[in-house]
Amino acid sequence: MSDALTTLYRYSPGNIHLLTDMDASFTAIQYAINDTKSKAVAGDEVVFFFSGHGANGKADDGDKEKIDEAIVAHDGSKLVPIWDGELRDWFSGFNTTRIIFIFDSCLAGGMTDLQGTGRIINMACSESEVSYEGSSWQNGQFTYYFVDQGMLGGKADTYDNIAGVADVTVEEAFDYAKANCRMQKPTISDSFSDDLLL
Repeated sequence: MSDALTTLYRYSPGNIHLLTDMDASFTAIQYAINDTKSKAVAGDEVVFFFSGHGANGKADDGDKEKIDEAIVAHDGSKLVPIWDGELRDWFSGFNTTRIIFIFDSCLAGGMTDLQGTGRIINMACSESEVSYEGSSWQNGQFTYYFVDQGMLGGKADTYDNIAGVADVTVEEAFDYAKANCRMQKPTISDSFSDDLLL
């Protein structure tokens, strides 16, 4: 995803918080979101991409759901969930009106707590499904079709399809992933005011 953002969509590498493996702690993820929030201005586009474990359970995270969903981080010694309500709170107050969320994790369809005007949530599966990964994809199945094939491979570019121009929109990438994922049902919450924009 980092490669797609920098090479195709001209994001500055200095504006990307890339957290992998042990660097993807609860604290580091929270810091990255807060740091991005402190720098974002009107007109900016913010992308939050998570590929990892998902979980569910009961959490006192400020919403009224009986069962909450979470992405799974760690604190250096044990796994720590980041609940959907926590993410909603962390992403409140952004100055920008365009935020893209991409979750390639089990139970991802429950991340709709993040809904709002100018937000699009791409979820690898429903809130009751698992998200598959495998060696043939080198990623999760959803990431493979959404990013690797859809964006970087240009296979999702179906709307205007200008030869030699990388202009795959987030909606096109989602549609391509949904059409090609065989063992899970990707879902989307699209509240962008203008669809099919880069």
